[in-house]
Order: sequence, then C-alpha cells, then structure tokens
Amino acid sequence: MSKVVTERLRVRRIRGLPRLEPRRREAHKGEFGRVLVIGGSRGMVGAPAMVSNAALRSGAGLVTVACPRSIQLTVAGLCPCATSIALPENDDGCVSPGESQQYLRKLGLLDAAGAPSVVAAGPGLGHGDRRYSEAMVGLLLAFAETARTPVVLDADALNALATSGAVGETRPASDSGTGSLILTPHPGEMARLHGVSTPTVQADREGYAVRTARMMTPEGRPREGQTVVVLKGAGTVVTDGERCCVNRTGNPGMATGGSGDVLTGVIAGLVGQGMSTFDAAVLGVHVHGLAGDLAAKGLGQISLIATDLIDFLPKAWQATRRRR
Repeated sequence: MSKVVTERLRVRRIRGLPRLEPRRREAHKGEFGRVLVIGGSRGMVGAPAMVSNAALRSGAGLVTVACPRSIQLTVAGLCPCATSIALPENDDGCVSPGESQQYLRKLGLLDAAGAPSVVAAGPGLGHGDRRYSEAMVGLLLAFAETARTPVVLDADALNALATSGAVGETRPASDSGTGSLILTPHPGEMARLHGVSTPTVQADREGYAVRTARMMTPEGRPREGQTVVVLKGAGTVVTDGERCCVNRTGNPGMATGGSGDVLTGVIAGLVGQGMSTFDAAVLGVHVHGLAGDLAAKGLGQISLIATDLIDFLPKAWQATRRRR
C-alpha cells in the first residue's frame, strides 16, 4: 500500500466519558454479552487467557476462548470462569483458519442466531505467510459479514491483515446490519498496516488513526457501524474517522508484554454489554489506563506486569463509576 500523506483532518473532539448503564436487579448473565476470544498458539498460551479474564472483569456475562487444541486445557486452566473450544491447528501449533471456520460454522457460531455478541481476535495467534494470512482474515471477517458480529482485531490479527495486503480493501460490507470492526494497533502494527516506519506513524498519530478508520469504513455506513481505530501508546487515540478522543490515563509502567491483550478484553467486554464500538473503545481505554495508574501507585512502574492490570480493573471500575 502507498504511504499515507500527512494532511489536516477535520474531526470532532470528544472529551467526556461514555456511560455504562447500571444493572437491573433481576438481570442475568445472558444480558451482558457473549464474548468469543480467538487467539493463542504453541508458546503463546497466556495471551487469550488475559483477554478472557479482562473481558470478564469488565462485565461480560459469558466468555468463550477458542484456541488450538494442543493448548486448550492449559488456557482453560488460566481462565476458569470462561469456557473453551479446541480449534484445528497446523504443524506450527497455530489455528488452522480454513478448518476452524468450518468447525465454528458447524457449532453455529457463524450463524446470526447463534453468533457471539462480539469477537476479540489476534493475541497470540502467531504468524504465517500471505496465503495463511488471507485465510485468517477471511475467518475473522466472516463473523462481521456473515454473523453480523462486531470484531476487535488486535496483535497477530492485525499482522495478518498487513501480510494479506488488503488494508483499505478488507472491510465489512456496507449493509448497516453487518458487524463493525475495532482495530487496536500499537505504532509498530500501524506502521506495518501502511508500509511505513514506526517514527512516521508517531509523528502523525492522530492522522494515521483517522485515515485508517476512514479507509476501513465503506461509504454510506451509518455512524454506529463505522470502523473504530485505537492507536495505542502515550495518549492513545480513539477515532471512528469523524470523532476523535485522546486518552489521558496510563503510565510508562504499562509498556510491558500483555498490556494490549488486557485492553482488547476490556473493550470486547463493553461491546458485549451493548455499548457502541466507539463508546466502548473510549471508555475501555480510559479504564485500562486507570487500572495501570492504580497498579503503578501500589506496585511501582518498574514491577508492573499485565496481569496486574486485570487485578486492578475492579478498583478502576469503582473509581470510574464514582465520577458519575
């Protein structure tokens, strides 16, 4: 893909936080969303587990993690409150996308009636060549296009998107009933999506985020169906191409492996509860950063690890609700 040229973009600045509605006393778990996590590979067991636990700590009613069959029991042991699905895998211990798509369809998860509320995909999936990446992108977008399910793409799902060479072409259909996308790249992943250097992205963070959201959204798509981009880093940028929010929570202690996996779970948990993709991203980024600030205050920035963010999510949610 050609290099994106820096230009002045008009977007509406968003500064307030969206509201997560209080729960009804008679509510049950089925009302708070079914999150399907697709991730993990041989040697990358913790990533899908952290996504799952973060989604549960952010209010998801039900979470299922789908991972290669050789690691299923290990992943299940790391997130006992979630259920799990053993997916077909290749010789490298990664999800076999073609076979997995058939298997998930057989389970009814790719049908509108049986589809999850949201899919969170990418952490720990592993890498492959262009053919593999195209098949993986096809599997993940099948949820958006066939099951009409919102899909959060992170980590190796974004790398697959870049390797497939389909950025700007790979997007949900223009049908307003089709599930929308949330992309959560760090600067390096954003750079790979556009074929530029990481410093180039860092020099125009908001510009790259806004243009990516616009490129990945079909013309005529209503606002609530637009692709949302979350460009992570100091001052995380959240945009749907029309609205833009720059986050102010978080600290350098969060620059540790797995932090992004936790964010993916938080956002997916909120989408599952019925929040729009943009609102879920704005609130999720804020609470994720606040959990990091609380963890750093209690443990120090140097000692902070990603699972600490999950441990501090309850306090972050309590603090956020007290601000209402």
